[in-house]
Amino acid sequence: MLVSFKKVTITTILGALAVSFALIPTLASADSEVSLYSARKEKLIKPLLDKFTASTGITVNLLTGKADALLKRLEVEGKNSPADLFITTDAGRLHRGKVAGVFQEVESDVLNKAIPSNLRDKDSMWFGLSQRARPIMYVKDKVKPEELSTYEALADDKWKNRICIRGSGNIYNQSLVASMIANIGAEKTEPWAKKFVTNFARPPKGGDRDQIKAAAAGQCDIAIANTYYLGKMIHGKNQAQKKAAAAVAIFWPNQADRGAHVNVSGIAMTKSAKNKENARKLMEFLVSNESQEWYASANHEYPVREGVKLTDTLISWGKFKADSLNLSNLGELNADAVQLMDRAGWK
Repeated sequence: MLVSFKKVTITTILGALAVSFALIPTLASADSEVSLYSARKEKLIKPLLDKFTASTGITVNLLTGKADALLKRLEVEGKNSPADLFITTDAGRLHRGKVAGVFQEVESDVLNKAIPSNLRDKDSMWFGLSQRARPIMYVKDKVKPEELSTYEALADDKWKNRICIRGSGNIYNQSLVASMIANIGAEKTEPWAKKFVTNFARPPKGGDRDQIKAAAAGQCDIAIANTYYLGKMIHGKNQAQKKAAAAVAIFWPNQADRGAHVNVSGIAMTKSAKNKENARKLMEFLVSNESQEWYASANHEYPVREGVKLTDTLISWGKFKADSLNLSNLGELNADAVQLMDRAGWK
């Protein structure tokens, strides 16, 4: 069974519906509009939407919110939802939408050509827009890169009390474990997880930036985090975060075998879409070279499209081999991963 959403009261649902319809009117046949629910913050998507409108004349009605809350809203609204498109982070969440029956298949040669098959749904129900890698980050004056090798090796005794990572309720970690189940099997992943947990320097808490800050503060020597968080710390205004980011370096694990774990932010056309053609145009625009370059510069994420220019920051982190596992597996194995993590004592 898939991980359940947080409980939502009837009052909350009705309130959400009221806000939804107030902000995004249901458009039976609006030739010049498209409506988007986005779990990405407005500043990370609005500039692209403005460019799309400028080049096509199609207005984008945007509603942003928390990923799970927006997906629940789509379920509650059903066929009456005003949303034509849904953007969220992590293949695990995208799979939840597919299973919930709120997406529809999209046929597009543009999308299929631009996006590698492993970064889109097997049934064309969702498509990756940007890649987010989750490597090992180590404190430069405490760990030598030659000491590191694979995710599996982090269960070795030498890392006892030296690792910081988020909790098991975090979808990014669930997807990491799901990728291991897909690649090496549950029978090997479970004993690894039980040993890995014993190497935690502290009970899991906080977000990815908190793991990096803890490592820099001496609470641990290794942090597992998505690279774009490090990028935000490097380029942000918070001097303490800048200092913490400067204390760590990235190590790309599993380069001799499957490659480092990657995930995506992605997009899907809703089952209730009233403006399908405009929705398809926006989906295709978001995988254009211009859009892909913007993702890299604005949020330090890797493009899904090959040949797109990378920023100096991404280049500085070095080339790496990424796991080519089809990301549909991350959603399909999510429940197995969560149960395994619970059995391992990963809080």
